[in-house]
Amino acid sequence: MQTIGLIGGMSWESTALYYKLINERVRDRLGELHSAPLLMYSYDFQQIKEMQYAGRWAEAAASLVDVAQRLERAGARAIVLCTNTMHKLAPEIVPKLTTPFIHIGDATAERIRARGYRRVGLLGTRFTMVEDFYIDRLRAHALDVLVPSAEERADVNRIIYDELCLGIVADPSRRRYQDVMAALVGRGAECIILGCTEITMLVGAADTSVETFDTTAIHAEAAADFAIG
Repeated sequence: MQTIGLIGGMSWESTALYYKLINERVRDRLGELHSAPLLMYSYDFQQIKEMQYAGRWAEAAASLVDVAQRLERAGARAIVLCTNTMHKLAPEIVPKLTTPFIHIGDATAERIRARGYRRVGLLGTRFTMVEDFYIDRLRAHALDVLVPSAEERADVNRIIYDELCLGIVADPSRRRYQDVMAALVGRGAECIILGCTEITMLVGAADTSVETFDTTAIHAEAAADFAIG
């Protein structure tokens, strides 16, 4: 198997899911006591959040490039950035790498297209739901993307940062997400992308009338499959 380099800690709650899901996938495919060869760098997420909200994206990009290159030098044969939002900086990171970068948006879009859907509802941080970097990546796969209203986006984003990233899973927040997803379905969404790696902690297939696509699980499976070859 090939070694995967994980850039995590954004937040550690979802990075722990990556570790579990990647190893479960390897075990299920190879059997016996097989597990994935992984290298991980885990950020102090408070520092990343401060960069995000202050618009210090160039500083964040330089840091991510440095970490990715260190993982390469340590033996990683592919890089996995364990967050949707920070894929905003993929265009700055990828040219500085000598190994493949497994993009969460591509892996998710390919899974959706394989299921035959075209119109998707997107949940995520406010950066992911509003800015072009993620939506355009999905559109490149011929997907039509719907996002929640401004008020709904504010609630979705707040619950991610103030609750899920702290490991808080609350029923009122689940109900709010259920309402947001129902509104997207009402506008024509054929499926829902759980486009933040923490959202899977709160909602899933049982919380909406359409199929959900868990970006954490999809990305982890893509990493495991690359490791296996």
